[in-house]
Amino acid sequence: MSRQQLIAQIKQKKTFLCVGLDTDVEKIPDFLKEYPDPAFEFNKRIIDATRDLCIAYKPNAAFYESRGMAGLQSLISTYEYLPKDCLSIIDAKRGDIGNTSDNYAKAFFNEDVTGMGFDAITVTPYMGNDSVTPYLKYEGKWVIILALTSSVGSKDFQYLNTGEGFLYEAVIQKANTWAGADRLMFVVGATKSTEFANIRKYAPDNFLLVPGVGAQGGSLEDVCKYGMTADCGLIVNASRSIIYASKGEDFAEAARAEALSLQQQMQVELEKAGII
Repeated sequence: MSRQQLIAQIKQKKTFLCVGLDTDVEKIPDFLKEYPDPAFEFNKRIIDATRDLCIAYKPNAAFYESRGMAGLQSLISTYEYLPKDCLSIIDAKRGDIGNTSDNYAKAFFNEDVTGMGFDAITVTPYMGNDSVTPYLKYEGKWVIILALTSSVGSKDFQYLNTGEGFLYEAVIQKANTWAGADRLMFVVGATKSTEFANIRKYAPDNFLLVPGVGAQGGSLEDVCKYGMTADCGLIVNASRSIIYASKGEDFAEAARAEALSLQQQMQVELEKAGII
Protein backbone atom coordinates (compact mmCIF):
# COMPACT_ATOMS: atom_id res chain seq x y z
CA MET A 1 0.00 0.00 0.00
CA SER A 2 1.44 3.34 -1.04
CA ARG A 3 1.35 6.52 1.03
CA GLN A 4 -1.33 7.95 -1.28
CA GLN A 5 -3.48 4.82 -0.91
CA LEU A 6 -3.11 4.94 2.87
CA ILE A 7 -4.20 8.57 3.01
CA ALA A 8 -7.14 7.79 0.73
CA GLN A 9 -8.27 4.99 3.06
CA ILE A 10 -8.09 7.33 6.06
CA LYS A 11 -10.30 9.87 4.31
CA GLN A 12 -12.72 7.27 2.95
CA LYS A 13 -13.20 5.36 6.20
CA LYS A 14 -12.85 8.44 8.44
CA THR A 15 -10.45 6.62 10.73
CA PHE A 16 -6.77 6.02 11.36
CA LEU A 17 -7.28 2.97 13.57
CA CYS A 18 -5.02 -0.07 13.51
CA VAL A 19 -6.33 -3.22 15.20
CA GLY A 20 -3.55 -5.18 16.87
CA LEU A 21 -3.97 -8.94 16.62
CA ASP A 22 -2.00 -9.92 19.73
CA THR A 23 -3.89 -13.17 19.89
CA ASP A 24 -3.19 -15.27 22.98
CA VAL A 25 -4.94 -18.64 22.73
CA GLU A 26 -5.19 -18.70 26.54
CA LYS A 27 -7.37 -15.59 26.47
CA ILE A 28 -9.75 -16.30 23.60
CA PRO A 29 -13.29 -17.58 24.33
CA ASP A 30 -13.36 -21.27 25.20
CA PHE A 31 -15.88 -22.23 22.50
CA LEU A 32 -13.37 -21.29 19.80
CA LYS A 33 -10.98 -23.97 21.01
CA GLU A 34 -13.17 -26.57 19.32
CA TYR A 35 -12.11 -25.21 15.90
CA PRO A 36 -9.11 -26.68 14.02
CA ASP A 37 -7.27 -23.35 14.29
CA PRO A 38 -8.70 -21.41 17.24
CA ALA A 39 -6.38 -18.41 16.87
CA PHE A 40 -7.25 -17.93 13.22
CA GLU A 41 -10.97 -18.36 13.89
CA PHE A 42 -10.70 -15.66 16.57
CA ASN A 43 -8.79 -13.34 14.22
CA LYS A 44 -11.19 -13.99 11.37
CA ARG A 45 -14.18 -12.92 13.44
CA ILE A 46 -12.36 -9.85 14.78
CA ILE A 47 -11.46 -8.85 11.22
CA ASP A 48 -15.01 -9.36 9.96
CA ALA A 49 -16.33 -7.20 12.80
CA THR A 50 -13.88 -4.30 12.37
CA ARG A 51 -12.72 -4.14 8.75
CA ASP A 52 -14.84 -1.08 7.90
CA LEU A 53 -13.66 0.79 11.01
CA CYS A 54 -9.89 0.55 10.61
CA ILE A 55 -7.19 1.14 8.02
CA ALA A 56 -4.61 -1.36 9.30
CA TYR A 57 -4.13 -4.66 11.11
CA LYS A 58 -1.03 -5.57 13.10
CA PRO A 59 -0.42 -9.19 14.14
CA ASN A 60 2.32 -9.44 16.78
CA ALA A 61 4.69 -12.19 15.64
CA ALA A 62 5.56 -13.33 19.17
CA PHE A 63 2.03 -14.57 19.87
CA TYR A 64 2.27 -16.88 16.86
CA GLU A 65 5.93 -17.91 16.87
CA SER A 66 5.63 -19.01 20.50
CA ARG A 67 3.21 -21.73 19.38
CA GLY A 68 5.55 -23.36 16.89
CA MET A 69 4.26 -24.66 13.57
CA ALA A 70 0.62 -24.34 14.61
CA GLY A 71 1.15 -20.69 15.44
CA LEU A 72 2.98 -20.04 12.18
CA GLN A 73 0.06 -21.52 10.25
CA SER A 74 -2.33 -19.28 12.21
CA LEU A 75 -0.22 -16.28 11.19
CA ILE A 76 -0.12 -17.27 7.52
CA SER A 77 -3.88 -17.88 7.48
CA THR A 78 -4.45 -14.53 9.17
CA TYR A 79 -2.25 -12.74 6.64
CA GLU A 80 -4.16 -14.36 3.77
CA TYR A 81 -7.49 -13.23 5.28
CA LEU A 82 -6.53 -9.61 5.90
CA PRO A 83 -8.53 -7.14 3.76
CA LYS A 84 -6.51 -5.85 0.83
CA ASP A 85 -7.68 -2.29 1.45
CA CYS A 86 -6.04 -2.31 4.89
CA LEU A 87 -2.34 -1.86 5.61
CA SER A 88 -0.92 -5.15 6.90
CA ILE A 89 1.79 -4.72 9.53
CA ILE A 90 3.80 -7.54 11.06
CA ASP A 91 4.93 -6.43 14.50
CA ALA A 92 8.21 -8.35 14.61
CA LYS A 93 10.68 -5.76 16.00
CA ARG A 94 13.56 -7.47 14.24
CA GLY A 95 17.06 -6.00 14.38
CA ASP A 96 20.24 -7.77 13.26
CA ILE A 97 23.15 -7.63 10.81
CA GLY A 98 22.56 -7.42 7.08
CA ASN A 99 22.47 -11.07 6.03
CA THR A 100 20.20 -11.97 8.94
CA SER A 101 17.91 -9.03 8.17
CA ASP A 102 17.81 -10.20 4.55
CA ASN A 103 16.26 -13.44 5.75
CA TYR A 104 13.88 -11.76 8.18
CA ALA A 105 12.71 -9.59 5.29
CA LYS A 106 12.22 -12.66 3.12
CA ALA A 107 10.23 -14.34 5.90
CA PHE A 108 7.65 -11.57 6.10
CA PHE A 109 7.78 -9.91 2.67
CA ASN A 110 8.35 -12.71 0.14
CA GLU A 111 4.91 -14.23 -0.23
CA ASP A 112 6.03 -16.67 -2.93
CA VAL A 113 8.44 -18.32 -0.50
CA THR A 114 6.73 -18.11 2.91
CA GLY A 115 3.08 -17.38 2.20
CA MET A 116 3.36 -13.96 3.84
CA GLY A 117 3.77 -10.62 2.08
CA PHE A 118 2.99 -8.01 4.71
CA ASP A 119 2.99 -4.35 3.69
CA ALA A 120 5.11 -3.26 6.65
CA ILE A 121 7.33 -4.53 9.46
CA THR A 122 8.48 -3.04 12.76
CA VAL A 123 12.27 -2.94 13.10
CA THR A 124 14.72 -2.17 15.90
CA PRO A 125 17.41 0.22 14.59
CA TYR A 126 20.03 -0.29 17.32
CA MET A 127 22.54 -1.90 14.91
CA GLY A 128 22.23 0.95 12.43
CA ASN A 129 21.54 0.85 8.72
CA ASP A 130 22.54 -2.85 8.51
CA SER A 131 19.40 -3.69 10.44
CA VAL A 132 17.06 -1.56 8.32
CA THR A 133 18.14 -1.27 4.68
CA PRO A 134 17.61 -4.97 3.77
CA TYR A 135 13.87 -4.44 4.22
CA LEU A 136 13.94 -1.40 1.95
CA LYS A 137 15.07 -3.59 -0.95
CA TYR A 138 11.47 -4.77 -1.24
CA GLU A 139 9.78 -2.17 -3.39
CA GLY A 140 6.60 -0.75 -1.96
CA LYS A 141 7.14 -2.16 1.53
CA TRP A 142 7.21 0.00 4.64
CA VAL A 143 9.76 -0.13 7.45
CA ILE A 144 8.48 1.07 10.82
CA ILE A 145 11.36 1.99 13.11
CA LEU A 146 11.13 1.99 16.88
CA ALA A 147 11.77 5.57 17.99
CA LEU A 148 10.14 6.42 21.33
CA THR A 149 8.19 3.67 23.05
CA SER A 150 5.64 3.63 25.85
CA SER A 151 7.60 1.10 27.89
CA VAL A 152 9.05 1.94 31.29
CA GLY A 153 12.45 0.89 29.97
CA SER A 154 12.38 3.61 27.30
CA LYS A 155 14.31 5.76 29.75
CA ASP A 156 17.24 3.33 29.71
CA PHE A 157 18.43 4.22 26.18
CA GLN A 158 15.96 6.35 24.25
CA TYR A 159 16.47 9.41 26.46
CA LEU A 160 20.26 9.18 26.61
CA ASN A 161 21.86 12.55 25.86
CA THR A 162 24.11 12.36 22.80
CA GLY A 163 25.46 15.87 23.28
CA GLU A 164 23.19 17.06 20.49
CA GLY A 165 19.92 15.85 21.91
CA PHE A 166 18.29 12.58 22.91
CA LEU A 167 19.18 9.26 21.33
CA TYR A 168 15.64 8.81 19.96
CA GLU A 169 16.03 12.11 18.12
CA ALA A 170 19.29 10.91 16.57
CA VAL A 171 17.58 7.67 15.50
CA ILE A 172 14.84 9.56 13.66
CA GLN A 173 17.24 11.97 11.98
CA LYS A 174 19.62 9.23 10.84
CA ALA A 175 16.86 6.89 9.65
CA ASN A 176 15.42 9.62 7.44
CA THR A 177 18.68 9.63 5.47
CA TRP A 178 18.02 5.99 4.47
CA ALA A 179 14.59 6.51 2.90
CA GLY A 180 11.81 9.06 2.62
CA ALA A 181 8.40 9.43 4.21
CA ASP A 182 6.92 7.17 1.54
CA ARG A 183 8.86 4.19 2.95
CA LEU A 184 9.62 4.94 6.61
CA MET A 185 7.35 5.24 9.62
CA PHE A 186 8.27 5.53 13.29
CA VAL A 187 6.80 3.95 16.41
CA VAL A 188 5.96 6.55 19.04
CA GLY A 189 4.02 5.57 22.16
CA ALA A 190 0.78 7.37 22.93
CA THR A 191 1.84 7.88 26.54
CA LYS A 192 4.57 10.19 25.21
CA SER A 193 2.00 12.53 23.64
CA THR A 194 3.72 15.78 24.66
CA GLU A 195 6.85 14.61 22.80
CA PHE A 196 5.00 14.48 19.48
CA ALA A 197 5.54 18.17 18.75
CA ASN A 198 9.27 17.65 19.22
CA ILE A 199 9.27 14.51 17.08
CA ARG A 200 7.56 16.42 14.27
CA LYS A 201 10.64 18.67 14.07
CA TYR A 202 12.61 15.66 12.85
CA ALA A 203 9.85 13.68 11.14
CA PRO A 204 7.44 16.30 9.79
CA ASP A 205 5.93 14.10 7.08
CA ASN A 206 6.43 10.51 8.27
CA PHE A 207 3.49 8.46 9.45
CA LEU A 208 3.77 7.51 13.12
CA LEU A 209 2.52 4.17 14.40
CA VAL A 210 1.14 4.92 17.84
CA PRO A 211 0.48 2.14 20.35
CA GLY A 212 -0.73 2.84 23.86
CA VAL A 213 -4.24 4.25 23.32
CA GLY A 214 -6.81 2.21 25.19
CA ALA A 215 -5.54 -0.38 27.67
CA GLN A 216 -2.28 1.53 28.23
CA GLY A 217 -4.07 4.80 28.94
CA GLY A 218 -2.75 7.06 26.17
CA SER A 219 -4.87 10.05 25.17
CA LEU A 220 -6.09 10.05 21.57
CA GLU A 221 -6.92 13.75 21.78
CA ASP A 222 -3.38 14.65 22.91
CA VAL A 223 -1.79 12.43 20.27
CA CYS A 224 -3.78 14.27 17.60
CA LYS A 225 -3.14 17.69 19.12
CA TYR A 226 0.63 17.29 19.02
CA GLY A 227 1.19 14.73 16.26
CA MET A 228 -1.40 15.08 13.49
CA THR A 229 -0.28 16.46 10.12
CA ALA A 230 -2.17 17.79 7.10
CA ASP A 231 -2.31 14.20 5.80
CA CYS A 232 -3.19 12.82 9.28
CA GLY A 233 0.25 11.21 9.65
CA LEU A 234 -0.96 8.89 12.40
CA ILE A 235 -1.85 5.21 12.65
CA VAL A 236 -3.14 4.60 16.16
CA ASN A 237 -3.05 1.00 17.31
CA ALA A 238 -5.37 -0.60 19.83
CA SER A 239 -5.04 -4.27 20.68
CA ARG A 240 -6.27 -5.59 24.01
CA SER A 241 -9.01 -3.00 24.45
CA ILE A 242 -10.60 -4.20 21.21
CA ILE A 243 -9.89 -7.90 20.81
CA TYR A 244 -10.49 -8.75 24.48
CA ALA A 245 -13.47 -6.42 24.99
CA SER A 246 -15.45 -9.55 25.89
CA LYS A 247 -14.53 -13.13 26.73
CA GLY A 248 -17.94 -14.45 25.80
CA GLU A 249 -19.55 -15.58 22.58
CA ASP A 250 -20.28 -11.92 21.84
CA PHE A 251 -16.55 -11.09 21.66
CA ALA A 252 -16.73 -9.97 18.01
CA GLU A 253 -19.69 -7.69 18.66
CA ALA A 254 -17.92 -6.23 21.69
CA ALA A 255 -14.77 -5.72 19.62
CA ARG A 256 -16.79 -3.87 17.00
CA ALA A 257 -18.36 -1.62 19.63
CA GLU A 258 -14.94 -0.68 21.00
CA ALA A 259 -13.51 -0.11 17.50
CA LEU A 260 -16.56 1.96 16.55
CA SER A 261 -16.08 4.17 19.60
CA LEU A 262 -12.47 4.85 18.58
CA GLN A 263 -13.42 5.40 14.95
CA GLN A 264 -16.00 7.99 15.96
CA GLN A 265 -13.45 9.81 18.11
CA MET A 266 -10.98 9.71 15.22
CA GLN A 267 -13.58 11.09 12.83
CA VAL A 268 -14.03 14.08 15.13
CA GLU A 269 -10.27 14.69 15.16
CA LEU A 270 -10.04 14.39 11.37
CA GLU A 271 -12.90 16.87 10.97
CA LYS A 272 -11.29 19.29 13.43
CA ALA A 273 -8.08 19.16 11.41
CA GLY A 274 -9.93 19.74 8.12
CA ILE A 275 -8.70 16.46 6.66
CA ILE A 276 -12.22 15.24 5.93
